Amino acid sequence: MSPERFARINELLDRRQPDLTLCLESVHKNHNLSALIRTADAVGLHEVHAIWFDRKGRVKGGTAMGSQQWVRVNHHDSTEAAVAQLKAENKQVLVTNLSAQAVDFRSIDYTRPTAIIFGQEKHGVSEQALQLADQHVVIPMVGMAQSLNVSVAAAAILYEAQRQRENAGMYQSPQLSAEERHRVLFEGGHPIFAKICRRKKLPYPVLDAQGQIVADASWWQAVRSA
Repeated sequence: MSPERFARINELLDRRQPDLTLCLESVHKNHNLSALIRTADAVGLHEVHAIWFDRKGRVKGGTAMGSQQWVRVNHHDSTEAAVAQLKAENKQVLVTNLSAQAVDFRSIDYTRPTAIIFGQEKHGVSEQALQLADQHVVIPMVGMAQSLNVSVAAAAILYEAQRQRENAGMYQSPQLSAEERHRVLFEGGHPIFAKICRRKKLPYPVLDAQGQIVADASWWQAVRSA
């Protein structure tokens, strides 16, 4: 890993916001998924959640401009399971929905740990999501259209969250755990060795101050063995 790449990844990790996330409920069109992950990366999200009702989905390479390498996607088989995990992490769970109890998305305090649920392109969010969420939010619109594309709506809300968090100084204090930081540094800086480690179930070795691998002879032997 070059010193420049090591510094760039560290800069990225210093600004990651692990307590801010998206929860995508059966969003299945690849161009939307890729756009959502690209925006998540741009705003500093460390992971997103995807709920699949009838199949496992995956973000294909290319459209997200490599962003999927830096934003972890957690898969869930049900809305209940996803929301239960998010609430166990003490996140407020928001859902985008035009309802009587919905509030302007800009009135929310996004400096709190937050997850935002977005629904499937055609049918929107499920009744379960509406019932389980802590708050409904809406993006005010004054034109003929009643809703925005899911990736556009997510971008509007995420950049409001970024604005609030930037003003609160939350991008100036690294928040990732040392373990997670090391994982991303190793996988991002040494992808070939990371792939070998995963295949052979080897631990990721220590990296020095320049991002170079520090490992004993037994680790290198295990890596090189057939």
